[in-house]
Amino acid sequence: MDPDYLPFHPSPRKPVFQPPAGAVDAHCHVFGPADQFPYAAERKYTPCDAPKEKLFSLRDYLGFDRNVIVQASCHGRNNDALVDALINAEGRARGVAVVSPTVTDDELKVMDAAGVRAVRFNFVKRLVDATPREVFLEIADRIARLGWHIVVYFEAPDLEELIPFLKQLPTTVVVDHMGRPDVTKSVDHPDFQRFVGFMDDHENVWTKVSCPERLTVSGPPYDDVIAHARTLVERFPDRVLWGTDWPHPNMKSHVPDEGDLVDVIPRIAVTEALQSKLLVDNPTRLYWK
Repeated sequence: MDPDYLPFHPSPRKPVFQPPAGAVDAHCHVFGPADQFPYAAERKYTPCDAPKEKLFSLRDYLGFDRNVIVQASCHGRNNDALVDALINAEGRARGVAVVSPTVTDDELKVMDAAGVRAVRFNFVKRLVDATPREVFLEIADRIARLGWHIVVYFEAPDLEELIPFLKQLPTTVVVDHMGRPDVTKSVDHPDFQRFVGFMDDHENVWTKVSCPERLTVSGPPYDDVIAHARTLVERFPDRVLWGTDWPHPNMKSHVPDEGDLVDVIPRIAVTEALQSKLLVDNPTRLYWK
């Protein structure tokens, strides 16, 4: 494991907030174990092992019923660990894969049968090497025929340049982690309003109001992230998702306690109706339709 990459919390506290029945952790990962599912040679970081058994145990401990497992860059385009987790989840997990332009239709069908429902396009330069936009568009057209959608990961300064490309995508588009806003700037700042306006103008765009542990400057209990997430939940109640981001890949500032993360939920979705949309209705509609 990278010496400056912190491991996940060994014993998170039980959250005060109790998720509603059917709640989905819609952004989490599995890593390895490396002796069974080796990490990609081209990876930018080496994680600790975080196998499916630990993820499913955490799901139950936190009070969630289902997971959406997202392929992380450390496994590259080999989705074997993801597919293995889905197959062993007894219908309680769906997946987001990362695929190569050479992926075959048969390989896509195998992933679809296992529970993959989306592909992820990563534009975070410190995590992946650049991929030509034409390659992504070709992949997008192919997976759209399966009824899958697209998850995109980028940082706020890159949004303006990405908008013309994002507008070309033929499916629902889910933006990871609110587009990683700079939370030292208010929700009224033009940078965050650019993202809000993008969602206003494109009804196929959703977002995950996740990762306060990555966006925060002040640290737990993540007060500086609340206004941005709550703004999106209240403005786009039918197009928001939430997830733990366990096991918090490549975290270096602090070890997040998942109990703290779950207890952010009632601060950003302040009514039972909004909590149900965020945790149950929206992910069910997108991943279990």
